[in-house]
Amino acid sequence: MQAKFKRIPGAIVAPKGFQAAGVFCDIKRLGTGKGSHKGAKRDLALLVSDKPCAVAGMFTTNQICAAPVKVCLDRVARGAAQAVVINSGNANACTGKQGLEDAKTMTRLTEQVLRLKAGYALVGSTGRIGVALPMKQVKAGIQAAAKELGATEDHAARAAEAIMTSDSRPKQVAIEFALGGRRVRLGGMCKGAGMIQPGMSGTGRRPAAQPQGLHATMLAFITTDVVIESKLLQSALQEAVANSFNRITVDGDMSTNDTVLVLANGRAGNTSFQSGSRDSRIFGAALQYVCLELAKMIVRDGEGVHRVVTVRVTRAKSLADADTAARSVANSALVKTSWHGGDPNWGRIIDALGYSAATVVENKVDIGYSAPGSRQIVWSLKRGQPTSATYRTLCAAVEPLEFDLHIRLNLGVGSAVMYAADLTEQYVDFNKGDVTDPSTLGG
Repeated sequence: MQAKFKRIPGAIVAPKGFQAAGVFCDIKRLGTGKGSHKGAKRDLALLVSDKPCAVAGMFTTNQICAAPVKVCLDRVARGAAQAVVINSGNANACTGKQGLEDAKTMTRLTEQVLRLKAGYALVGSTGRIGVALPMKQVKAGIQAAAKELGATEDHAARAAEAIMTSDSRPKQVAIEFALGGRRVRLGGMCKGAGMIQPGMSGTGRRPAAQPQGLHATMLAFITTDVVIESKLLQSALQEAVANSFNRITVDGDMSTNDTVLVLANGRAGNTSFQSGSRDSRIFGAALQYVCLELAKMIVRDGEGVHRVVTVRVTRAKSLADADTAARSVANSALVKTSWHGGDPNWGRIIDALGYSAATVVENKVDIGYSAPGSRQIVWSLKRGQPTSATYRTLCAAVEPLEFDLHIRLNLGVGSAVMYAADLTEQYVDFNKGDVTDPSTLGG
């Protein structure tokens, strides 16, 4: 679908009728995790629409599921919401009955303060696992954030900062495009830098066909003023996430809290559309654009990341084989460390292909490198044999901070892509911590 998406400022509050706020309420205290212990840094965000919204969500398929995810799964299934409250510095995961009650309390307080209908607030949390929420601070934060709500770029920036943990920078985007005779908008913010290889579904359960290996927390919140029904919104989100957030990996670990939520308040007044229509395809492409832009921001800001590599597997025996092969290479510690060192080590790549569950035939494999999106590929391996490309040429191909890795299995028509990060000394140093200093321990 070819459509023109104009990048605009405002991020999460760019669509009509949305406000946001981010405040510091002292959730991120000593012991909440390295990267979160940053002094008086905003740690609670509110996002609210001036009218009820159609809602859709995608959630972690980790069998250990955080309390906020459990609350959202139930509420999103009802198809309507109006606000989201998000805290950072504490995941509220593995916190038992009290954690579930605390997540529900966060939604009740938000509904009361904003005078919303019961059940219309959603909740998200990110940070250290297994620590009870400091509810006194959380309550004060919700009240303070409600007083700070606004629709300026600064309000969006404060909310984006408030959901960060080990992130080094906020991640935001907004676009405007034509739909149903109107100019409509999509805006989003996300967080994530470590514990990143989301594998989300609309129900939080793993589909039978989902490839094995789908595995800090990533959270994404998207707003739109488009008129759209919840079922169609959920369908569009499912496809968009499958081609964006579920295609990234920093370290191969799936979080207990991974969540993507979309709120659509209909303020743009566009003509309603049905599944399969041209407008439906345009909206789906726009949502996928926003999701992919946010997802790539997560990989680029991964903990200790130096290089970002797009792994492109083509001509696999099946789609499942292509996905399995791409994930095997993207998560190989040996491959990732060679990327960091600027070493075009195709031996590690073909080894990772060989031990994957995908069908691989040695004398059919091609491996090459290119600039991002380029068709000018420098091949290091053709039909399982080294090419005449010099080592210097191959090193130059993988020297840039971003490049594409092309893998052709030459067995069929299956293809898959993964957006991956290298593995650095900084990642290890960041995550190993020091047991004598709780502030260095991650989530």
